[in-house]
Amino acid sequence: MEIRTNAPVAVVGAGTMGVGIAQVAAIAGHCVTVLDMNAEALDRGRTGLGASLDAAVARGRLDQAARNEIWDRIHWSQDLALAANAALVVEAIVEELEIKRRLFGGLARVVRFNTVLASNTSSLEIGAIAEQLSLRGRFLGLHFFNPVPAMKLVEVIAGPDTDPAVVEAVTSLMRAWGKMPVRVRDVAGFIVNRVARPYYAEGFAALGEGVDPATVDAAMVEAGGFRMGPLSLADMIGHDVNYAVAASVFDAGVGLPRFRLQEAQRSLVERKLLGRKSSKGVYDYTAPLPAPFYIDGTSARIEARVSDGGLLRPVVEAARAAGVAVLHDDRLPPETIELDGIRMALGDGRTLAERTGVHILVDHARDFTIAKTIAITARSASHAAVAAGFFRAAERRTLMVADRPGQLVLRTLAQLANAAADTIADQIASAEDVETAMLYGANHPEGPLSWARRLGCDRVRLTLGHIARATGDPIYSPSALFEGRVS
Repeated sequence: MEIRTNAPVAVVGAGTMGVGIAQVAAIAGHCVTVLDMNAEALDRGRTGLGASLDAAVARGRLDQAARNEIWDRIHWSQDLALAANAALVVEAIVEELEIKRRLFGGLARVVRFNTVLASNTSSLEIGAIAEQLSLRGRFLGLHFFNPVPAMKLVEVIAGPDTDPAVVEAVTSLMRAWGKMPVRVRDVAGFIVNRVARPYYAEGFAALGEGVDPATVDAAMVEAGGFRMGPLSLADMIGHDVNYAVAASVFDAGVGLPRFRLQEAQRSLVERKLLGRKSSKGVYDYTAPLPAPFYIDGTSARIEARVSDGGLLRPVVEAARAAGVAVLHDDRLPPETIELDGIRMALGDGRTLAERTGVHILVDHARDFTIAKTIAITARSASHAAVAAGFFRAAERRTLMVADRPGQLVLRTLAQLANAAADTIADQIASAEDVETAMLYGANHPEGPLSWARRLGCDRVRLTLGHIARATGDPIYSPSALFEGRVS
């Protein structure tokens, strides 16, 4: 079976996703019909497409002739019967199971015997949508990411009855569209919306414990290496949308508490504080956004002692290059820096209160070589000032975080790795596809498993064990993959 790039395609839904899918299909060479029962939605979609194509011309990605050819290949209609001759029909409508079921029931009555039907659902199970569909063998999920023309990833989800030849044909077609398809078993959330859950969940867990939201976001961007912090990202997506996806994954009964809903986000939804779309969410967008509070460091001359800097070595070397006296001391544990008798150690999931003889706990950074901000937990303000002075010499800023298991960055990275490991252990997707999905669908700077391998999977397992014990929360129990219970 093959779907050629000159075959007609229909897209149902003239919203942002539907128009983006139509644009990508038309660029690949298809004649595309965009279908929507709402005439105003069609008008908005047509206007949005024109703006998108004009922007591509302005950036030099298209010339005017190519722009006009693409425009002419896309047609707009309220008549669902026009899907009859399409080789592929992609649904991109509201994320409600019964509405999608009714749509595909109607499509099944008008399309040809060999038409492939696809849902762009972000979290609903494909088998559930197709439960009453007569054409289940030709039905699958194609989850695109917004903005569709820019985002490379497409999750290809076979339902329980999907013909493998259909999966092969659609996967090949996605490559012809310039996309990066990954194959996913039919479970709620697929890869991205499943593995990415801890990023938001840990942000809201910290918020619920009273951690300043600007500190959470700054730590995850400036030390964690993410493009946006979890709370500002959820504000941008909209808490109604983000929470609904989280609820859909949790309600599917995946068998682990890993995807438990966060009360801090639930409260925002209930109070209609949906983020940027409502002007208020975690942040108030009617006023200047708050800045994180960076600690002022002591200006006194510091002598640093270290045995094996380990992950902290880049910071130690930067301080040495700036003139800080750094002495070697074999008596110190690895990844411990002594500053004029004050001991500072890299976090391992335990709280500072548990670390006898340690005055300052350093949260992890994705890469201490390039991280310009370090988050710490300190026993006193004077200890924090000494640490901040050392980091300032190394040209790093310092954030103060509460004494909580795993702090901020380490806890989030470990939970992302945990969710990725679950996805592999549960045979939802391959390790390679999980990494690809998080890089190109969630825009993460590194695959969660790549980070785990760099840190060391045994170290990740121990870290998660420390957090699980300290919190008493099974949500942090190490995945079976890290426990060595998966062959």
